[in-house]
Amino acid sequence: MKALRVFFLALLLLASPLLQVARCQSDAEAEVTEASDLGIIGDDAQDFGDGSLSPAPGVETVSVFPKNSARSVTAGEETELLVGMKNDAESSISVHSIRASVHLPFDHRLLVQNLTVQVFNNATVPPSAQATFPYIFAVSKYLQPGTFDLVGTIIYEIDQNHYQNTFFNGTIEVVEQGGFLSVESVFLVTLGIALLVLLGLWIHGQIQNLSKKTKRAPKVEVGTGTRDASMDEWLQGTAYSRSLSSSKSKKKK
Repeated sequence: MKALRVFFLALLLLASPLLQVARCQSDAEAEVTEASDLGIIGDDAQDFGDGSLSPAPGVETVSVFPKNSARSVTAGEETELLVGMKNDAESSISVHSIRASVHLPFDHRLLVQNLTVQVFNNATVPPSAQATFPYIFAVSKYLQPGTFDLVGTIIYEIDQNHYQNTFFNGTIEVVEQGGFLSVESVFLVTLGIALLVLLGLWIHGQIQNLSKKTKRAPKVEVGTGTRDASMDEWLQGTAYSRSLSSSKSKKKK
């Protein structure tokens, strides 16, 4: 039954683009309060979100990114998150504020950023009623892109007692704002171009070395035209040396 209620509340969030509070009465009459009547007043009120508060019995919360199912958050730009609350308690709920923080995914004790505190001065949810509240936040524009954990809580009061519900505790994907190419993309493109230039220079050098080797003239061996001096000395006085001498004299004539 509890899961069915949460599912119904999520459907209500998706079907409610405008903030409204529906008052369920015994005679089935519904009174709707528009967003301007909730009294959103910024973040200068008393801080009750110190982590020591607990949820009130009979109060359920759920949240949804209405235009961003991928939960992709652009650094420096506002993102909308709808917070739904269902009051099954016997008393009315007076909503105090909504706040959130960004943490490293592997350890929530490592806080990255405290986000905007959105405070209300006139937001109530009567018994057996449901309400939807918008929460607008923006992570720092200097936050590096990556995956982070977002923890969102809603602070409220019942019979002068303060309570707190965690409506969101999950991952978001932070991306860089503006521009077609990110810093990482520009770096990778530049590195790729530099590697291609170096590869081209190396190939050009190899081709030039190969062409120089092919242009070198081959050595020509003279066969019988070259005689060893020691061989001439060994043949001196023989018939062979005399025949050579006579042939040379005939060529001179």
